[in-house]
Amino acid sequence: MENTNAFIKYAGKEIPVLFSVDVCVAGGGPSGTAAAIRAAESGASTVLLERGIALGGLAVLGCVYPFMDPQAPDSDTPYVTEIKKRLQQHGVATFDGVTQQVWHNPETLALIYDEMCEEANVEILYQTTLVDTVCTGAVITACIVQTIAGLAAISAKIFIDGTGDAFLSRSAGIPYECGYEKTGNNQPLSFRFEMGGIDVERLSRYITLDLKEDWCKSKPPYFEIAEAMHRTQRYKLEELMARGVETGELTQEEAEYMQAYTIIGKDGVMSMNCPEIPVRFRAADPISYSKAVSCGRKMMRHIADYLIRHLPGFEHAFISREAAMLGARESWRIRGRYYLQESDYHNQSRFPDAVCRTAWFIDAHGEKVSEKLPPGGYYEIPYRSLVADEIQNLIVTGRCISASFILQASMRIQPTCMSIGEATGIAAAWCLAHKISANALHWESIPAAKRSYVSNADAAK
Repeated sequence: MENTNAFIKYAGKEIPVLFSVDVCVAGGGPSGTAAAIRAAESGASTVLLERGIALGGLAVLGCVYPFMDPQAPDSDTPYVTEIKKRLQQHGVATFDGVTQQVWHNPETLALIYDEMCEEANVEILYQTTLVDTVCTGAVITACIVQTIAGLAAISAKIFIDGTGDAFLSRSAGIPYECGYEKTGNNQPLSFRFEMGGIDVERLSRYITLDLKEDWCKSKPPYFEIAEAMHRTQRYKLEELMARGVETGELTQEEAEYMQAYTIIGKDGVMSMNCPEIPVRFRAADPISYSKAVSCGRKMMRHIADYLIRHLPGFEHAFISREAAMLGARESWRIRGRYYLQESDYHNQSRFPDAVCRTAWFIDAHGEKVSEKLPPGGYYEIPYRSLVADEIQNLIVTGRCISASFILQASMRIQPTCMSIGEATGIAAAWCLAHKISANALHWESIPAAKRSYVSNADAAK
């Protein structure tokens, strides 16, 4: 890891080169953090850029909780297994005994990520925003960042785009898509929050005994409530929310979708998976996105106030935390060497160069919700969906890989993104050690013992 005294010229200015490293990872979400840790553990000097002051992305800063289960057999790669183990070592009981969701604790998760980065010698740059890339031909030579001290550059041999919005890729000239191919709409944003002061036992009794709602199979301290008027599944709480529309206490948009989960280690606190901000606000438009923040905050207050007035168990509740970022389910996606499509989901596609597997259903809010794959079914995500022809030393990870809008709605959940990130970190270090361009690597050529995931399609060869 070289902390340099060098400077480069950018936009008519001389700016300092903070680091010259093997691997630079942009974005400290679940996928980017996994990539940085695995790259460093594999021997590559690594810098991780994060625009906030905690790693973990939406799981920590966005109140997105818990981790959904990919619903594919043996889908946990070693990194996912390690995260679960470390949560348990920190006293977070992740398993509810019924579902396969990972009930984490946001603050504990942030600490774990710091610990893992320190152990692996990952250099984290917090409060650092990606601004631009500097390219020479088909190679990125540096990225430009805004730090607390001003503009600076990071020089690296391989760059990993974990921004979620494919910003590093787009700034380097990689082709991309944005929104649904048929309508141009992004999936709706959410502005999640936490509410404290909830009597969870009283709430649970009301839901299970009074309303006779039985779809939530886990019991407190693992408890979930939900309603979604636009889904085919019907929920007993829909009537409560519909009354709010009738009385004028809620708008139809506010009543449309409400979900909440208890948080392990925070007694009386629930993570509110709402409001779902109307689709007219776009995740990829900076003006629209900013208006979505104000709209979402207003919706949040209306929902919270209504639940306090009318939902047993919420009588003494209050908003205890707002997310520090909106929940963007989808924005930009690269067009890489392989383009995952809906047919890959339904055909349960397998690839020799697969980096992980998933069976999470197509959950495209506002557009399409598909049937689930049969038990034991899954599809795989190939390494070729993480790289593009245009740039040799770039690997993309997380929800902005090469996939259609509909397919991305399946692969976007956090454990899957962690597994993709784990593979990108291993791949980056392998490419450096063997002098291979990142977009020329055949993942299946790496010895199986060194890969985080080995496809049966490869093992069968």
